[in-house]
Amino acid sequence: MSELRVVPGGRHGQDRLHVCLPDGRNVAWYDREAGRVNLLSEDRREDVLDVLGPFLTGPVAVGPPPVPTPAELARLALPPDDDLAPNRPGEALLIALDRDPGPPRRLRPDPRRRALTAEQAVGEALDRLEGAGWHTLHSIPLPGGDRVHHLVIGPGGLFCLRALYARKQRVLVADPMVTVGRHEPRPLLRQVRADAARASHALTAEARAVLVPVGASDVDVVAPLREARVLRDTDLSQLARSGGVLKPADVEALHAVARDRRTWLRV
Repeated sequence: MSELRVVPGGRHGQDRLHVCLPDGRNVAWYDREAGRVNLLSEDRREDVLDVLGPFLTGPVAVGPPPVPTPAELARLALPPDDDLAPNRPGEALLIALDRDPGPPRRLRPDPRRRALTAEQAVGEALDRLEGAGWHTLHSIPLPGGDRVHHLVIGPGGLFCLRALYARKQRVLVADPMVTVGRHEPRPLLRQVRADAARASHALTAEARAVLVPVGASDVDVVAPLREARVLRDTDLSQLARSGGVLKPADVEALHAVARDRRTWLRV
């Protein structure tokens, strides 16, 4: 009987099964997502495949671990406190509300909670693009107290998105002003273009500006927009249909740079 045992585990968001010796040393792992068994010792190939047999599904490549790409090496060297990838949608608002939840009773809803609802809705929609070769970062802090709500990197390019709470309200867009319901118009397109410009500067790549009204009853864009786009939260899947702008290696390299908090310190 083989002395090897299979231990489930995850690393960097990947679903893995580790093959270990009785003393805990790792001799191989099965990356289910990649469909690959990575061997640290070729001498144990048969034993590893035998113990993993019940867990293998579909075609599986077997061999030594692949050489890490420059993007993977950069990610591994990134200090946890500087890694923006774990940020949740609305991370900054979640922290602010945790520190100061406000009075339990208010005459009007806390605008921070409405903004959080919008960012979470957009974030959830964007996170669903991950399996199609896209990466999403949320709540990227910028100097001066500003932040990028969402940054999306994928085959279709680089997109900088700002979420706008507009539940059951009409949104009127007259560049650069945006009016939600009966509220005063605000120059939100100017803001999202500024966010995209700062992202372009930080990443030395063109970032396109997108405003996302969340839950709007109607969105009326009265004239063609300049260097910006308006997409309802229910239409964000359209981003995945675009392609031909970035190669997979470029996507990974940009994501590795963008997830580093230090990248954004001088924009």
